[in-house]
Amino acid sequence: MATTRTATTHWEGSLLEGRGRVELASSGLGTFDVSWPARSEEPSGMTSPEELIAAAHSACYPMALSGALTRQGHTVESLDTQADVTFQPGEGITGIVLSVRARVPGLSEEDFRAAAEDAKRNCPVSQALAAVKNITLRAELV
Repeated sequence: MATTRTATTHWEGSLLEGRGRVELASSGLGTFDVSWPARSEEPSGMTSPEELIAAAHSACYPMALSGALTRQGHTVESLDTQADVTFQPGEGITGIVLSVRARVPGLSEEDFRAAAEDAKRNCPVSQALAAVKNITLRAELV
């Protein structure tokens, strides 16, 4: 069954001096200020499209990895994931680094690395970001 999630943004002003508010409309969990300086300089209490992409990727990836490991018969104790999205004005998103620390008893390093890479390829957000040429994975089994 397909699901649709919605976010909306109201923007006022020019690119450089303007600002907007992003609303997580489907969940109603909040609204977040967004601006050009939050993308290209310091966040100063605002978010950016790249930070929102990082949030989506850091949430989606461990779901994909957990699902794959569970299907293989492993018990996942914990997955801590960070996504770093690099934005270069004029070039766009130039790289993403996914870092994951996993606690999965009885899982070999080799099987973990294979599952981690497979999850990187098959995570729906990774697939949506396929235009980003440089998505790096750092996976650590603890």
